[in-house]
Amino acid sequence: MTTAKTPPTPERAAAPDADRARIVAKLSTLDRFLPVWILAAMAAGLLLGRTVDGLDDALAGLEVGGISLPIALGLLVMMYPVLAKVRYDATSLRTVTGDRRLMVWSLVINWVLGPAVMFALAWIFLPDLPEFRTGLIIVGLARCIAMVIIWNDLACGDREAAAVLVALNSVFQVLAFGLLGWFYLDLLPGWLGLGEGENLDISAWEIALNVVVFLGVPLIAGFATRRIGEKRLGRERYEARVLPRIGPWALYGLLFTIVLLFALQGDAITSEPWDVARIALPLLVYFALMWFGSYALGRAAGLPYERTATLAFTAAGNNFELAIAVAVGAFGATSGQALAGVVGPLIEVPVLVALVYVSLALRRRYAEARA
Repeated sequence: MTTAKTPPTPERAAAPDADRARIVAKLSTLDRFLPVWILAAMAAGLLLGRTVDGLDDALAGLEVGGISLPIALGLLVMMYPVLAKVRYDATSLRTVTGDRRLMVWSLVINWVLGPAVMFALAWIFLPDLPEFRTGLIIVGLARCIAMVIIWNDLACGDREAAAVLVALNSVFQVLAFGLLGWFYLDLLPGWLGLGEGENLDISAWEIALNVVVFLGVPLIAGFATRRIGEKRLGRERYEARVLPRIGPWALYGLLFTIVLLFALQGDAITSEPWDVARIALPLLVYFALMWFGSYALGRAAGLPYERTATLAFTAAGNNFELAIAVAVGAFGATSGQALAGVVGPLIEVPVLVALVYVSLALRRRYAEARA
């Protein structure tokens, strides 16, 4: 027997709008106009790259072990406040690791489907451009362990789940990146009769160093801040006093990193717009397929919104710093592979910002459906 659903009262129907108004009113100017600031950061980076002679060479010279120190600083500032928000107690983390649906699907999407989807799109869209194609495949192999944390936080995803999945991805990145690079760039093209493959020469140590710098340092800093803060102030006072003070620095770090990325390749982007467009098209398709496919899978698996959003963003994001470092180290800074690696985050940033707003809209629909 079915029961008729009671229609919502006017007060109840108006509740979501009132909640949204209260949330918007609490947002800082930085949060409220985030897309504007990101577009401004992109424009500033392009302008700097085009007008300041030698800027890209100066920034490229600030590298240690293939890692850009300015970008590392930007990512550290960006990730630290978010990781300081994560609750590292055993109970919170156990609920994440005990969610087998989330853990299994994340591993399958990131390390089976993601590289395969990028490989297919690279060959479909760039059959005549082997350098760009190889660069895109490298981007697909480098699963995200950094910027995804802030996208997930902006979309109100599960912070603890994001921290666990990012840590899991970092372990698999060290173990599987080189093997998958050999498979997709060397072995599989020969099997499919697509021509001679590429040899990707990168050591596990280089990948491990990348993981330590871009995840290990901010993770340790965030964990230490949380533990010391809670010990001295208690959880409630720590979250009420400390987190609001350090929180805005995540977006400052994001904007600083975006300016640097666009400044490093501003000249190449503006002088070779057709090449950038050719690389951008498969990337757009990739981000859409990975995000919407993972979101639909999460909902079909019965995951709550917070973990569904986390699954989608960890699937769609990529570790652009590792991809760029590998492409530059293996093929040279002026290679087509390196350009494809750089275009990756330049497309990813605005697309995933847009997907944050899509995710928040879906969150509201989910909340209204349950009301």
